[in-house]
Amino acid sequence: MIRSASVHDANQIVDIYNYYIKNTVISFEEELLGVLEMKERIDQVLKKGYPYLVYEVENEILGYAYASVWHPRAAYKHSVETSIYLKHDRLNKCIGSKLYSELLELLQQNNYRAIIGGIALPNPSSVALHEKFGYKKAAHYKDVGYKFDTWVDVGYWQLLIDKP
Repeated sequence: MIRSASVHDANQIVDIYNYYIKNTVISFEEELLGVLEMKERIDQVLKKGYPYLVYEVENEILGYAYASVWHPRAAYKHSVETSIYLKHDRLNKCIGSKLYSELLELLQQNNYRAIIGGIALPNPSSVALHEKFGYKKAAHYKDVGYKFDTWVDVGYWQLLIDKP
């Protein structure tokens, strides 16, 4: 089931996200988050009116996706950045596709135009997910992140959606 997230989901969401902080360069954060910090992050996204979705099966959250501000200037009001994280042991189960499908539908209904996804590279599964939904590579920045004694590139994929 896909539903809107709430701060009550923070325990499970932080567990999913902390795996990526601790074990990968997918997240550029280096310190694990606590539940309180995750509650605040979820609350900020929801208070600003952006969608934040979870994929849940039998009270277990298997993934989440949300949109957030792309840039704070007024002219960017129709642009958002999307993020998605899945339980590391539940990849390739179509959960990401289901979450993104729902997220993109909500964004289109709310008159967003430019949808942007940043991806630490290499990350073929994330690139494939974004491209499956029509995102096109718009930028590639070399060596902009440094984690685990490794320089990491970041690519940005963009999707322009028609207004309903």
